[in-house]
Amino acid sequence: MLTLSIRYTIDPNKFNDFKEYVEAELEPIRKSGGKIVGYFYPTEFSGATNEALGLIDFPSLAEYEVYRKALADDPGHKRSVTRLQQSGAVIAMNRSILERAQSSNSVQS
Repeated sequence: MLTLSIRYTIDPNKFNDFKEYVEAELEPIRKSGGKIVGYFYPTEFSGATNEALGLIDFPSLAEYEVYRKALADDPGHKRSVTRLQQSGAVIAMNRSILERAQSSNSVQS
């Protein structure tokens, strides 16, 4: 299993624009073959208030490539990206592909 990790640097003053983008992207991501682990918003409790995270699972790199093409062609995705760019809510996006660690059944005490 591979996980696409998208780390967003956002303008905290435009949080609602970012939240609307995430909500609009959920269906296009699913339709394009991504399994959403979750999107995580910053809080006022602890840590940076301008960082958010999206995690999306794929069974293989080949499936991720199919997803990328399908998402790029999705009209809903195109609309939400345009709105996001116009809002200026996202300052930067950093994407990486992570491989999930497998748990071991032989835990030693």
